Amino acid sequence: MVTLKLIGILIIVIGFLLKMDTIAVVIIAGITTGLVSGIGFFDILTKLGEAFVQTRYMTVFLLTLSVVGILERNGLKEQAAKCIGEMKSATTGKVLSMYMILRTIFAALSLRLGGHVQFIRPLIYPMAQAAGEKKNGLLSEDENEKIKGVACAIENYGNFFGQNIFVASGGVLLIVGTLQELGIIVTPYAVSKAAIPIGIIAVIFSIIQNKFLEKKISKIGGEKK
Repeated sequence: MVTLKLIGILIIVIGFLLKMDTIAVVIIAGITTGLVSGIGFFDILTKLGEAFVQTRYMTVFLLTLSVVGILERNGLKEQAAKCIGEMKSATTGKVLSMYMILRTIFAALSLRLGGHVQFIRPLIYPMAQAAGEKKNGLLSEDENEKIKGVACAIENYGNFFGQNIFVASGGVLLIVGTLQELGIIVTPYAVSKAAIPIGIIAVIFSIIQNKFLEKKISKIGGEKK
């Protein structure tokens, strides 16, 4: 009977393999799991409704998709590339490093400025790409993919290591709670203080990574010429 309760996982796996509607598969898996576990149908619907209400703020993310889509359609990427192309000293490494510094600072201040969809795709990646093409000519698909990968990584670095510097961030509170359960008493201030040097190291590491990326692109660009 205990094994039968895992049928929801099987339904999700089969549904994903058959490329069926994701939301429908998850809901069916949840209802099926609840029924075989002895939970009433209306109780299952109640729990699903409560979960939706508690996480309804996540639907705000869908609004950013439509806004970014409209901006891209009206030439946001092209304008970003044009803007960075007019800056003589701009390079791929400098663009990415500057964003890493700003992203970490904003995360440390708990300001939600950033995101793969909101900033990396429409702004940072096109700017870094344009800076690379200005110096090395038209970039290959492989070079563009490398820039795109590093740009996405920088978003993760800045958000992950920067947010713990803010004393009231969710990550800090999670660390404090986990340590207290293990019998280790710490304050949010102590965790944030310890996160500062880690954030600085992350920025330095990112800048070095960006330098290597820029040199690699310049080397390939020189060989093509």
